[in-house]
Amino acid sequence: MPDLEPYPLHLRRVDVARNMKRFYMLSIQPTLFGGFSLVRNWGRIGTNGQTMVQTFDGSAEAGEAFGRLERVKRKRGYAVADEKV
Repeated sequence: MPDLEPYPLHLRRVDVARNMKRFYMLSIQPTLFGGFSLVRNWGRIGTNGQTMVQTFDGSAEAGEAFGRLERVKRKRGYAVADEKV
């Protein structure tokens, strides 16, 4: 089984002036049938948020989707969640 680091990734975007407190989590998990799932969870901090699961045949495809989503979210102002928060 391939190394699934740096998964999971926890991102946050907080803008007090706009009353915006959001989170976005990404992880890659193996499926029962030998594939891989990219699991996304997002919403307002303090809620369960929404979840979406995409399945891929290989870990490389899942990793590419993971990287693409991470880049998009970082461009929109999300940053790695601080462990103390």
